[in-house]
Amino acid sequence: MDGDLAARVGSRLRAQREARRISLSELARRSGVGKGTLSELESGRRNPTLETLYALTTALGVPLSGVLHAASPGHPDGSSAEVSGRAVDAVLTERFEDAAAVTETYRMRIRGGSTQESAAHTPGTTEHIIVLTGRARVGPAHAPALTVGPGAHASWPADVPHVYGAPEGDVEALLVVRHPH
Repeated sequence: MDGDLAARVGSRLRAQREARRISLSELARRSGVGKGTLSELESGRRNPTLETLYALTTALGVPLSGVLHAASPGHPDGSSAEVSGRAVDAVLTERFEDAAAVTETYRMRIRGGSTQESAAHTPGTTEHIIVLTGRARVGPAHAPALTVGPGAHASWPADVPHVYGAPEGDVEALLVVRHPH
């Protein structure tokens, strides 16, 4: 993530926190992210990882797009914000909001030989993946993961810890995340 994008994401993160009247210390406690790290993220002095942003947005009760969607200039919906984690790179391609839910679409890559466990999202959140290339292992962490190959899809509850893995090489996929209001 470049410095300008990190600053815009940090600004959105601060705005989401302040709108909920949550102190920096309280958000750090709820998310498990250090207060110093959170301060650096909000000021744009530190690049956030995908895991850190998910921890923070989940603690705030907002979808990831709540901090990404207005982060990219030149894109009215902010849809080109990219964020990376230990195993996954994701680009927000679309955000749709109606009275029932926020639905996000990501183009994602799961790096070969890696696995990422994601914490539970807000209650009622579901995820849906369509694999373009490779074979992904996805689903709730407490149950056997689903193996999904090219052209196939899977869905799972994302309000429990869940995994993304690529045991046989890189995976390219589309991920749809639906967060009910």
